[in-house]
Amino acid sequence: MRDVPERYNVSVLLDANLDAGRGDRVAIYCGEQRVTYRDLFDRACAMGRALRALGVDREQRVLLVLDDTPAFPIAFLGAIRIGAVPIPVNPLYRAADYRYFLEDSRARVVVTESAYLDKLTQALDGAPEPVALIVTGGGAPAVYALDELLAAHRGDVPPADTHRDDVAFWLYSSGSTGRPKGVVHLHHDIPYTCATYARHVLGMSEDDVVFARVLFHAYGLGNALSFPYAVGAATVLYPGRPTPQGILENVQRTRPTVFCGVPTLYNAILNDPTSARCDLSSIRLCVSAAEPLPPETWRRWKEAFGLTILDGIGSTEMLHIFCSNTPEALRPGSSGKPVPGYDLEVVCEGGGPVAPGEVGDLRVKGDSAAPFYWHQHAKSKQTMRGEWVVTGDRYRVDADGFYWYEGRSDDMIKVSGEWVSPIEMENVLLEHPAVREVAVVGTPVAGIMRITAAVVLASDHSPSPALVSDLQAWCKTRLQRYQYPHRVDFVADLHKTVTGKIQRFKLREAAG
Repeated sequence: MRDVPERYNVSVLLDANLDAGRGDRVAIYCGEQRVTYRDLFDRACAMGRALRALGVDREQRVLLVLDDTPAFPIAFLGAIRIGAVPIPVNPLYRAADYRYFLEDSRARVVVTESAYLDKLTQALDGAPEPVALIVTGGGAPAVYALDELLAAHRGDVPPADTHRDDVAFWLYSSGSTGRPKGVVHLHHDIPYTCATYARHVLGMSEDDVVFARVLFHAYGLGNALSFPYAVGAATVLYPGRPTPQGILENVQRTRPTVFCGVPTLYNAILNDPTSARCDLSSIRLCVSAAEPLPPETWRRWKEAFGLTILDGIGSTEMLHIFCSNTPEALRPGSSGKPVPGYDLEVVCEGGGPVAPGEVGDLRVKGDSAAPFYWHQHAKSKQTMRGEWVVTGDRYRVDADGFYWYEGRSDDMIKVSGEWVSPIEMENVLLEHPAVREVAVVGTPVAGIMRITAAVVLASDHSPSPALVSDLQAWCKTRLQRYQYPHRVDFVADLHKTVTGKIQRFKLREAAG
């Protein structure tokens, strides 16, 4: 990336805010906490000094098992500042998952919350090498208390003399298609996303206040850390399990201007009976990603609050959104158009371009692309092909240049020789008044592929054979005659990742 100096450390996002005179501006709102940019800079420097005191050197990994609190940016940027490599992971995983992350990354320090200490202790039982545990709040034997470490290691620390192409951090893929992969990112990747999506789609400035969640995920990391810190804006962090009422109360109290969510969250808020009384007038822009936003959810949100949601597609490999709707170019149900700075292609199985309007495999090119997966050479070669990254998504492009998601490459269903998009069927089923949530998968029955719809019903409807027939007829009259669920399973909840992605492989297992 030409605009980033050759010698560059991405933690200087904080230095730039101090240089611009924003030291006393609030960077983070979290409950009753108010963290200014000067506070954040001081604590990140102390974190870097503390890690060095624990023996952490350049390029050594630091595992972060943290909720959405100020401890996350402090640990993340503090590690990067000394040239170490932070690795944020989902704090809701099991002990066995943490053992896998530790063995895969060979991290020798873990920063975590006291709530997750038991799981980390189990994960470390019998570990071949010692691992230091830093815990927010402390109060446990054989661990370091984060606040005490920060207090003991006060003082500025200059950013490590890293190259813009040095490894800065990893993110593990969400695991929606299986076991997570370590996605390696470089120091120049964050400023690239700030100069592309944050600038051209969000138009973010220092006057913005951003509500965003799930910092360990690429989408949340950009929304809640990279983008606001790049311009001196503020972030609203909301730790713990999200509830529609809790989020709406938080929004009304903190008055954000940008609201970042996922389709599951937007849908949950709309289905909450108290949401109609909420004042969301401070918000200028709503953003959605992680899963395609159904047009019915877009319509209901616009009708309820008068707010437009900008849906887009990104990936852990590309760090953030590379194709998006904008206020000027918007088509509900689509993923929008390529974000300036990214090139997209829809290709056939052989790698050549598909005919206009036909479905093919999406690949993307841009300078925020991860160079490889950690310890996954074969998968790296399958995904990172020269300048292009193969997304694993199936797309078509309409005559106006809007991109339409048809499903993951391994989620497409072939029935009687015809390809069926689960997303297209889900969008139609969501328009039925009985359906609150739905996921469609293909399931083989006696060697013949059949379509199964897992349906979460609205509160005023009950399962019945008549409703199954009604849902099937609903699809047949709105889609092709073969695009309907042969089987409907009424379920209490859908299998999802913490970021809201439907785990279709688990639904296929359950249906089988």
